Amino acid sequence: MRARSLRESRGQQDTTGLDISTSIAATKIMNSIERPKGYTVSYHANPEVEGHHFGACHPMKPWRLTLTNKLVVSYGMHDAMDLYVSRAATEQELVNFHTEKYVKELQRVNPMNTTHDMISGIVNEHNFGDDCPVFDGLFRYCSLYAGASLDAARKITSHQSDIAINWSGGLHHAKKNEASGFCYINDIVLAIQQLLLHHPRVLYIDIDVHHGDGVEQAFWSTDRVLTVSFHKYDPKDFFPGTGALDDTGPKNHANPGSHHSINVPLHSGIEDDQYKDLFRKIIGPCIQQYRPSAIALQCGADSLGGDRLGVFNLNIEAHGYCVEFVKSYNIPLILLGGGGYTPRNVARLWAYETSLAIGVRDISRDLPAHTPFREHFRDGTLLPPLSSIDRKFSNANDRKYLDSVIQNSLETLRYIKGAPSVQFKRIPPDLNFVRAQAEKEYQQAKKEKEQMLGVDTGEVEARRRKKEASRGTIGELYID
Repeated sequence: MRARSLRESRGQQDTTGLDISTSIAATKIMNSIERPKGYTVSYHANPEVEGHHFGACHPMKPWRLTLTNKLVVSYGMHDAMDLYVSRAATEQELVNFHTEKYVKELQRVNPMNTTHDMISGIVNEHNFGDDCPVFDGLFRYCSLYAGASLDAARKITSHQSDIAINWSGGLHHAKKNEASGFCYINDIVLAIQQLLLHHPRVLYIDIDVHHGDGVEQAFWSTDRVLTVSFHKYDPKDFFPGTGALDDTGPKNHANPGSHHSINVPLHSGIEDDQYKDLFRKIIGPCIQQYRPSAIALQCGADSLGGDRLGVFNLNIEAHGYCVEFVKSYNIPLILLGGGGYTPRNVARLWAYETSLAIGVRDISRDLPAHTPFREHFRDGTLLPPLSSIDRKFSNANDRKYLDSVIQNSLETLRYIKGAPSVQFKRIPPDLNFVRAQAEKEYQQAKKEKEQMLGVDTGEVEARRRKKEASRGTIGELYID
């Protein structure tokens, strides 16, 4: 049975007995939803991605994408965008970043041929295991979300889209030869590589609660990508333990990538106004100084308050402020998903940020009555206040610390003497030589940092996994 498109996925009737199409049309009018004037937004999704399952106790729930897409359609936002059912990335496309051996292994492994004894060697080499389990359809899942990001990038480079959205992507921890942090294929790196074929400079921004280590590592030794990551930083107790304030790229100033990684390490409990102020004061100068011709923004939802694995106190509107701020520069933009482990809030956030992308200024806070699975959103609102969220963290970010982070970031930018000059008389060469150099340099820098901090990576990982584990409950796929 073929996967149904976003348009086909609407039900027959809503709870009031009205035809769903009629209800959606009324909701669209009520929210003044129409195609943006002067720019085009494309939305890339494949319902097949949503059907995969990491395991009952695993925090990652691809079903969050079902909630997101249903909510987007329920508001009628799909009619304001170009919709694309994404294709699967090919093996040849995946090895543009990942090693051929690793991609072959992703294709080979499945729960039937992978016993505990058989994977003992694989775990060491490719990091399959608790965080990155082998589940049914693993390679298909990876190739679909990666294909969506590649399609989004190609719509940007072909000038068919000004903003391209793929909420199934944004899996920023995957490395060239290994899985990491629930991520197997680094679709962001693949998408940025595609952008670099046509754009001289790309700015990558990451607002996931976890450091965007995989993307930073991939472009460690090039000045054609500036990476900026806002994240919780604790080298001993929070994954991945990287992204310190002084991690700004290779220490050798002759290396083109020197000072082209900006890390914004935060403590637990940061609040809306602090985060917005920090984002504006860092990203504004980054855009003005670096002058990117394209931007990729990873919108991980685990930075929201109340997230199962998150430690920030952000409301949905504060997170969305970052999207709106970047959008205001009118630079070609890819919006990607990422983390997010409380599905109802993930769906709320990405639906809200979709509305910002299409230019809806004041979307209704009440979820449409015809929204599928509406009961799982509990209070039926799009933007629940943080006070309604059970778990709130003490704010450990004071003004003095945040000012020092801003100052340090601006100081790093001073080393970028202006946008690098790139001649585009032909397609840029393959970036394999950059990656090979970056891999060695990045791993060495990481090892030195761990030794300096006295970090035992194995002990840290064991402690973190124990803290993040849950028993799994009846209906857990559909609730949290």
